Amino acid sequence: MKAEKLIFIGYSEEALGYRLWDPKAKKVYTSRDVEFFEKKQADAPLNDSTNMQNTPLVKTEFDVPTEDDSDELDDGENLDPPQANGTAKKLPKWYTQLIRDANLDEAPSTSSNPGPRTRSQAREEVNYALMSRVVETVEPSTVQEALQSKAWKDAMDSEYQSVMKNNTWQLVDLPPGKKPIGCRWIFKTKYKSDGTIDKYKARLVAKGYAQQEGIDYEETFAPTAKIKTIRMIFALAAQFGWKVHQMDVKSAFLNGDLQEEVYMTQPEGYVIPGKEMMVCRLIKSLYGLKQAPRAWYIKIDEHLISHGFERNPYDPNLYLKKQGGEIVIVVVYVDDLVITGSSVKMIDATKKDFNRSFDMTDLGLMHYCLGLEVWKKENHIFVSQLKYTKTTLEKFRMMDCTPIATPMEARLQLSRSDPSPPVNATLYRQLIGSLIYLTYTRPDISFAVSYLSRFMQEPKICHWKAAKRILRYLKGTVDLGLEYKKNDNFFLTGYSDSDHAGNMDDRKSTSGFVFFMGSGPISWGSKKQNFVSRSSTEAEYRAAGEAVCEAIWLRRILEGIGLPQQKSTPVYVDNEGVLKLVRNPVFHERTKHIEVQVHFIREHVLKHNIQLQFCPTAEQKADVFTKSLARDKFTLFREFLSTSLETMQN
Repeated sequence: MKAEKLIFIGYSEEALGYRLWDPKAKKVYTSRDVEFFEKKQADAPLNDSTNMQNTPLVKTEFDVPTEDDSDELDDGENLDPPQANGTAKKLPKWYTQLIRDANLDEAPSTSSNPGPRTRSQAREEVNYALMSRVVETVEPSTVQEALQSKAWKDAMDSEYQSVMKNNTWQLVDLPPGKKPIGCRWIFKTKYKSDGTIDKYKARLVAKGYAQQEGIDYEETFAPTAKIKTIRMIFALAAQFGWKVHQMDVKSAFLNGDLQEEVYMTQPEGYVIPGKEMMVCRLIKSLYGLKQAPRAWYIKIDEHLISHGFERNPYDPNLYLKKQGGEIVIVVVYVDDLVITGSSVKMIDATKKDFNRSFDMTDLGLMHYCLGLEVWKKENHIFVSQLKYTKTTLEKFRMMDCTPIATPMEARLQLSRSDPSPPVNATLYRQLIGSLIYLTYTRPDISFAVSYLSRFMQEPKICHWKAAKRILRYLKGTVDLGLEYKKNDNFFLTGYSDSDHAGNMDDRKSTSGFVFFMGSGPISWGSKKQNFVSRSSTEAEYRAAGEAVCEAIWLRRILEGIGLPQQKSTPVYVDNEGVLKLVRNPVFHERTKHIEVQVHFIREHVLKHNIQLQFCPTAEQKADVFTKSLARDKFTLFREFLSTSLETMQN
């Protein structure tokens, strides 16, 4: 068969092979039988918009559904649609799979008279933007390709110099009976919070999948900071006027000391001439090793302890140092450090200690960390995920969708056995995963996301439409986030609620809780209960048990950083039967099977750690975590949880 000249544009996410652009036929193919000519310039420029303007790029065997995208809505829930700006959106390079495989409806048009969209129109719109995105952000596929680019060559040199500066390995002859593991280069383009390119990152990683347990490694567990701990730090900083700083550890995993004897091949592109047969005896950990995260955690833990910090026993990534009535707090999230406290001098000293021990980047006051955007104004801190929200909307081609007022239709009931057609499970899981990450600052979507995560094994089109509705809700509330501000009543307060037998498949109930420090929420949850409850009181009691567990943990975290709660933590419930069970020591046939839960809650009530109090259902702020609510009620409860950046700035 005659070979054809094509242009490499990336890897297929549908099958094993390369994605190749045919500039003559104006098509994209997938193939494994490819010979690369890396030094030859492509005959046709990929960014020739005139050549691609009216020709679909992808030849597909799959049909794009043409059904109308107008989901069934409750009356009055549509918001004003956004105005079309006439510019093409840059879409992720895997989005072609969405229009091929998902068996889903297309995003609605924003024109005044949209009408039905044809398959060819859908393909053209998506794929032109797809091509421009691929061309602009494609990372090298081989070391040889990277070495031909100055930017990527500099990134590789920087990584290699970091490794050598850190004395990560020694070149030795391979001992008899030992087998080295391999290594490889990984390339990644890093972006700023505004979406522009920050830097080109090359990372040398060991092929840890070849390691054998008991020979190459023993323990691998390494804790990471809980996001609720970081939210608590924001609340404290706003209340006491503390500055929140951020530092980044360069090549953090290279700092961990290895206890095991591990050998690795020399990295491609940096093999020492004349020593080609020698291998690297690893002295320190390397990215990709099974034990690398644990080795790094042990290293930074030793550093902090040796410099006078105390590790919080209830979150091992939270550290506190007291000195002369002042405190400084450090939260470790892998290689990101959040630093705050009452003394600027102690914070500066802590930074200097880190710089002496590790190769650090001082990012100053926190503005963007872990995907969270942070704004500070006097005694206000606003935290959101604006960039990630927009990225998710673009990723699933919903940037121009019609906004909607609630994330889920009121009283919606879905089932695993729904007769609607199945959809691409991988895409559904990707969407749910993105939405779960957004719940870090969006408690208003927690119930909807938790509910839809129950269908990730075999999602149907009804589940996809419900998930897409969350995106439509996010489109209209893209600037919502969490606000923490100084409050005269700065103590821990909780709310607990439950529905009863709300799950259609197994009739289990859903628990929900939310805890506030002052007026800002720091911890919340929505979770299906593990057991079927025989009554609403039992369901509420199980939910209260989960809320009490959370309250005890939060109290101990606060105590560990020098802010013990002097009074009982109030937890509000809207079920009188729960309060009677706590006060009444007598058990009977209907409650003996939840005796442990009853004793647990009662014990903490008697110890004055917790105080269960009644509140009317209309004031139950945890209600939004247990069921989908109608628009007016949902909006009311959302105001307690979220605010907009514009509101804070005003």
